[in-house]
Amino acid sequence: MRVLWFANTPANAIEYFNKELKGTGGWLKALDEELQNHVDLHIAFHNSYYNYTTFKYKNTTYHPIKIYKNKFHKYWSIFTNEVIDEKFKSEYLKIINEVQPDIIHIHGTENPFGCIIDEIDIPVVISIQGVLTVYSHKYCSGIEKQYLSVSKRNNMFLRDNFKKNYRKMVEMAKIERRTLVKCKYIFGRTDWDERITKILAPNSIYFHSDEMLRENFYHNKWEFSQNNFFKIFTTNSNNFYKGFETICECLYLLNKLNQNIIWYVAGINENDLIVKVVKKKLGSKYPKDNLVLLGNLNENELIDQLLNSNIYVMPSHIENSPNNLCEAMLIGMPCISTFAGGAGSLITDKVDGILIQDGDPYAMAGAILELYNDKEKAILLGQNARETALKRHDKNTVINDIIYNYNKIINDSKGK
Repeated sequence: MRVLWFANTPANAIEYFNKELKGTGGWLKALDEELQNHVDLHIAFHNSYYNYTTFKYKNTTYHPIKIYKNKFHKYWSIFTNEVIDEKFKSEYLKIINEVQPDIIHIHGTENPFGCIIDEIDIPVVISIQGVLTVYSHKYCSGIEKQYLSVSKRNNMFLRDNFKKNYRKMVEMAKIERRTLVKCKYIFGRTDWDERITKILAPNSIYFHSDEMLRENFYHNKWEFSQNNFFKIFTTNSNNFYKGFETICECLYLLNKLNQNIIWYVAGINENDLIVKVVKKKLGSKYPKDNLVLLGNLNENELIDQLLNSNIYVMPSHIENSPNNLCEAMLIGMPCISTFAGGAGSLITDKVDGILIQDGDPYAMAGAILELYNDKEKAILLGQNARETALKRHDKNTVINDIIYNYNKIINDSKGK
């Protein structure tokens, strides 16, 4: 079977480029490494940095699509917050013609790759990652719209604010809706994304397909450690709807109780715009103590932080199946998560984690104290979380399900 992916990241080609992967996309790299041993795998991706043509690395063939003509074009695109729509359709079709795949798999709904659906007879399946139509609807759930205009100068020419990001998300959500309404096959993994696709892709067939996680998270196991302080850990981002303000409000409440608690946050540093926004929103309630912003971490740095923490907290206002939460569960950490988007399909409340309402710092603080004061309960939740995650993200199951679903889609498209 010959499979062509269209993806937002270069997957395992990141190794070929000799680049360290931080942030998103690690799960796709892991899936690439496994699936390439079972199918003839080709991956097309937008290429911002590397001047490469088609190449093969290990058992996968990669097709970079260069999106910037030169550095000026790159910076102009950033300055104008450009949204790529059907601009590279001819490039996509050229790759499809060269590869002649049995099936095309598009990872994510917000990218422009879906413009090829009406142009070809090859079956196309789209994996739901986030759903920007809903994300844009929930964008200001935690921080009011008035703070969208708070800005930060990145350099002498460019000021950044979340209003620009919000407008870009709204435009990308339009692309998403145009793509989903004509999509026939969907891969998803939560009750949330299945329900949403019933509305946005009403003529589609939905297939459940869990994700594979990064290799090292399968082999590391959390154990409770008695530190001089109780360490909370969160992976977040410089983003308006990820709940950083809830973290800060929650920690402010905990600090007032004089608890021996420190909160470490990866993915955000002190100079990020979200910090400026939240400081402006909270004023004197922004925690002056016990908040440590770590910035972006690589895989090994992230694992070290998780293993040396007492609990994991996921504070977002909207998610589908956040990989940071899945990874924390996989290594066996006790987890607290907002009941946002698909989180309810990942955690069963009081069995393998604790679910709380998003945007509620009081319930979050209470849940943290619940585990702070009950070591045995925290350990049990962590053990159950690992058992749940090992089953959900089992490599063989994930690969077998994907190949089975690929074959089912191919046969369905042929009327078999």
